[in-house]
Amino acid sequence: MATVFMAVFAFADDPPTDPGPNDANKKIHITSDSLVTGNDAKYAEFIGNVKATQGSDVITADRLRIFFKKTPQSNDKLIADQESIAKIVAIGNVIMHFDNKVAVAEQAVYITATRVLVFSGPNSKIVSGSDSVAGEKITIYRANGRINVESGGEKRVNAVFFSGGEGLN
Repeated sequence: MATVFMAVFAFADDPPTDPGPNDANKKIHITSDSLVTGNDAKYAEFIGNVKATQGSDVITADRLRIFFKKTPQSNDKLIADQESIAKIVAIGNVIMHFDNKVAVAEQAVYITATRVLVFSGPNSKIVSGSDSVAGEKITIYRANGRINVESGGEKRVNAVFFSGGEGLN
């Protein structure tokens, strides 16, 4: 059974992880080698050398899937605009720059309704300046800045924090 260690912390010198209203309303720009979707598709999949940018947030990955919400009028009709995005899944060699942090993982999942961002895979890591956390699964609650880090298998959670010269004295 995997050892689970929950670490709740916030990087001390960082601004809040809650993007301002201007960042949340910015367009998402995505480039890739190919795009697969259709009129009835529940998602759009970008494949190969994917780069997605929204404001100052940037994510690169091997694949990126954007899952769309259904319209309230019809459960069968999908809508495709920024407000219609239900979930974003990045797979393979994921690197994300956000909120003055850099995250590296095998997979990242962002749920728009809850504003929860999950990085997973062996050696998942988030770095902020000299501080860092690593684990099998890192969950960021962007609404309140809380972060949970879980270990997996034989590997334990690893965290490095610098006190800025304060020490334990």
